[in-house]
Amino acid sequence: MSRQWVGFAVFAVVMLAVPAVPFIPDYWVTLLAFVGVSSLVALGLVLLTGVGGMTSFGQAAFVGFGAYATALLSTSYGWSPWPTLLVSIAVTAVAALVIGLVTVRLKGHFLPLGTIAWGISFYYLFGNLQFIGAYDGIQGVPPLSIFGTELLSGRAFYPVIWVIVLAAIALTLNLLDSRVGRAIRALRSGAAAAESVGVNIWTAKLAVFVYAAVLAGIAGWLYAHFQRAVTPGAFGLNAGIEYLLMAVVGGAGHVYGAVLGAGIVTILKDLLQDWLPLVFGQGGNYEGIVFGILLVALLQGARTGFWPLLASLFPKPGARRILDAEPLGHEGAGTDNPLLEVREARKTFGGLVAVNDVSFQVKPGEIVGLIGPNGAGKSTTFNLVTGVTRLTAGQIVFRSQTITGLAPARVARRRIARTFQHVKLSPAMTVLDNVAIGAHLRTRAGFFSGMLALDRTEERRIFSEAARQLQRVGLADRMHIEAGALSLGEQRLAEIARALCLDPVLLLLDEPAAGLRHGEKQALATLIETLRDDGMSVLLVEHDMDFVMRLTNHIVVLDFGSKIAEGSPQEVRQNPAVIEAYLGADL
Repeated sequence: MSRQWVGFAVFAVVMLAVPAVPFIPDYWVTLLAFVGVSSLVALGLVLLTGVGGMTSFGQAAFVGFGAYATALLSTSYGWSPWPTLLVSIAVTAVAALVIGLVTVRLKGHFLPLGTIAWGISFYYLFGNLQFIGAYDGIQGVPPLSIFGTELLSGRAFYPVIWVIVLAAIALTLNLLDSRVGRAIRALRSGAAAAESVGVNIWTAKLAVFVYAAVLAGIAGWLYAHFQRAVTPGAFGLNAGIEYLLMAVVGGAGHVYGAVLGAGIVTILKDLLQDWLPLVFGQGGNYEGIVFGILLVALLQGARTGFWPLLASLFPKPGARRILDAEPLGHEGAGTDNPLLEVREARKTFGGLVAVNDVSFQVKPGEIVGLIGPNGAGKSTTFNLVTGVTRLTAGQIVFRSQTITGLAPARVARRRIARTFQHVKLSPAMTVLDNVAIGAHLRTRAGFFSGMLALDRTEERRIFSEAARQLQRVGLADRMHIEAGALSLGEQRLAEIARALCLDPVLLLLDEPAAGLRHGEKQALATLIETLRDDGMSVLLVEHDMDFVMRLTNHIVVLDFGSKIAEGSPQEVRQNPAVIEAYLGADL
């Protein structure tokens, strides 16, 4: 058993043992039960905001959907509380799906503003619907019962809450350590890299949005039967901000940070409500002011949350074991001649012509260099080929089929892989995890397979492939460290390894030798030659002319967005226009 699951087992035993300890007062058991309910919401926000990079202030509304669904069915229609759990989950999931179809498309500050808007809207909706009691809410919600015994006290209800919380933690840990989980983890550092290896960013965002909402809906179901009453005030914007605060205080991005943050915020609020009247008297409401000041002070001392500080006191998890596994499928090299055709490609940004009617070809088993001075349009051309930027005019044809206008993830499905001029890795993920994302299209495990750990055989194959590619680029001894700890040159090599995990027919390398030492450049050149000998085609942007001249079969030269020359390395070296614009007379 790994250290992660040993730690989980210890945590589970401790939390489930709380109600059995006689010297812990009922008051504190009940308070920890409320911590558990809040932990579910905060856990969803850890995944949504801390891991996926989508800030939400409206999560309390989903708690309301779950709470009102079970309260209505169990009071007005006489349903037993347990079957209403499925209804609460379904209602919350449908609501999240509808809201998410609009919300997750928002970018930048528009996303949190959007969540504030629907958080406020649903508060007023709950307060104005007469069939759910309007602002008076629904009273007399029946308690849960097990084998005919009603769970009326906090000590009796506590185990139900924490069994559900622990199950959610286990499922979330499994999910994050899966094919889908790596795609979600890549969202925070930018979508471009994940899209380049075939991740459907919009689907990944929507999936994590709905999952976080479902956790909130389950929390609402627990809340309704624990509190025995449901009113709109518990699901307004203030509650949504408080849930987000729990995730941040505990450590956004850390699963156990959700529990820690929920505990800190819930217990601190409760203590202030007891102590402040003793200090200031009963005449004023100072809890909010003091609570805010204390939380700001706490975050000044732990800006990444408290879980990372607490976790630093314990041994770090061991490195992932790479086990022998059946290799992932390999489709072989392309045979189309030409493989890639760029036909009269044109891209304008307002009045600026970045790429001006450029045409060239890449043939099977060929290395083509794309060179030119800074600002010549080389990286823009890469973006046009891979779908990152849409053509203003012209065509991109790959293996005799047009790929003009395809999204980057769909271009990657054609087995076109790329690296970036500015390295795009997830710095908090290990090098091995970053590279493993490259195998996304070569595997099939989905969301539920990841949650239930039904994908372990496929996972072994993925990591075996990732380790093999890291070995090819010379980073085998660096695979278990965080990608942010690599030098710039090593990060570029890791990007190449990630691209190779896609098993590409065409590989686009954007300045791969930048930041590499002489020996590393020689090793990279040898690797690229090996890839060509294996049938892979390479389109290369690079400013090191010795590197380019050694490797390429054919060179295309751009200047101010226009093609000024193309031919063999020797022909380009002697072209007067190229010498004047780029190479210089001494070459």
